[in-house]
Formats: sequence, structure tokens, C-alpha cells
Amino acid sequence: MASAAGSTAPPIARGAIQGVAPLRAGQGVSFILRRLHSLTGIIPVGAFLFEHILISNATAISGSAAYAKQVAFLGGLPLVFFLELFGIWLPIAFHGLYGFYIWYRGEGNTISYPWTGNWMYTAQRWTGGIAFIYIIWHTYTMRFTGIDLHANPYASFGKVQVEIYHPALLLFYVVGLIAASWHFAYGIWLFCAKWGIVSGEIARKRFLALCIAFFFLLSGVGLWSLATFRSQPLQTIEPGTAAMLRHAPAQERPVR
Repeated sequence: MASAAGSTAPPIARGAIQGVAPLRAGQGVSFILRRLHSLTGIIPVGAFLFEHILISNATAISGSAAYAKQVAFLGGLPLVFFLELFGIWLPIAFHGLYGFYIWYRGEGNTISYPWTGNWMYTAQRWTGGIAFIYIIWHTYTMRFTGIDLHANPYASFGKVQVEIYHPALLLFYVVGLIAASWHFAYGIWLFCAKWGIVSGEIARKRFLALCIAFFFLLSGVGLWSLATFRSQPLQTIEPGTAAMLRHAPAQERPVR
């Protein structure tokens, strides 16, 4: 949920965009929490989505062995559990839950003020909720259920295949991917506009076009990865890396 949210139909302030509230000044704890919420949407949550979609998942397009190598690399990072805990899980939990709180305290104004910015801002709230559920589900099923992918990286491709084998789960993945991509891409624009990184109406419009293009890039690569998982023969999942290698196509087995 890479944005700093506002509340009721806000006035147009200097540096604000129609339909998008400027970052609240606030005081005390609220001031700090809102800025942490805004920042965690970009780093580390946004950085995690960037790596997960455009790097890790994109390697699946090159085949199961390439995907397994990427999983093995990530699983072999020093203190990987603490990196995940403090760099992914806790920031996502804070950003998502506090985002729900901001959403709960706010009031939509798309009917009274039907600006394009308002509709996009509302989409930001809804896609944030969908993305949060999607990320929690995906993390739980891939990381904490079934075979341990850090110990058996060559099971990773097949495990994802099994996950999206059912049409309903595939649809859930498609919707979740698109929601996460939009929320991150438009969240970058909100972050830069509200923090004054991009100023001026023309500059904001151009940067918005760039962020929308980034959304299509994220979604396109993500959907291509899902299509690859679905189109390849179902990989056998067995405990033990040696067993995985026996089932990997000869041309995809890593060179020793």
C-alpha cells in the first residue's frame, strides 16, 4: 500500500492534486506513523514487489532450472529468516494494517467529486486491500506449507504450478497480481507528489504516465510468468534436491 492516505473530501492545497489529499502534517505519534506508512510502501514493501515480480518470478520464463536457481540464491542469503522478518513480513503487516486503519477513518468522495484523481485514489485503497490478502496467502502457502523451498529449491517451480492448477486460484493470482502492481505503481506517484519530489502540474502528469507504464510492465511480466507456469509440464515435487534434479529436463539441469 505504497501511499500516504488522506481522509474526507480534502480541499485543494498547494502542491496537491484534485481528488488526492496532501500528506497530513499531523502531530506526535500520528505524524510518525503516517510517514512510516508512506515510506514502507516504497521501501521495503515496494522494493520487495519489484524484486519478486520483475526478477524472481520473471526467471520462470527461462525455465524451471532458472527459477530454482533464483529461489536457491534467495534462500541462501545470510540470516535469511531475519531478512524476511524485518525486511518483508513486518513491514508488509504494518503497511497493510495501518493502511486499513487509514481507510476506515477516511471517507470516499468519488460521487460528490468525480475527478479522475478521486477514482484512482479509491482504486488505490481497494487494490491495497486485495494485494494485502494476496501477499499474505501467497507467502503463507509458498513459505510455510508443504515442502520447504529453501531446502529444496528445485521443487519451487512445481509447487507454484500446483498452486495455480485450479482455475479459481489462478484467477485469484491474476487479480492479486494486477492489484499489487497497480497499488505499487500508482503509490509511487502518490509518494512523489505528496512529498514534493515531483512538483508542477505538467511534471506530475508526465510522471503519472510513467507510473502507469510501469504498472503495465509489472502486470505484463507477472502475467507472462503465470502463463509460463501453466503452460509447462507439471513438475514432480519430491523431498530432496537430488530427486528434483532427476526430474528436471537434461537441458535445464545446472552445470556442476
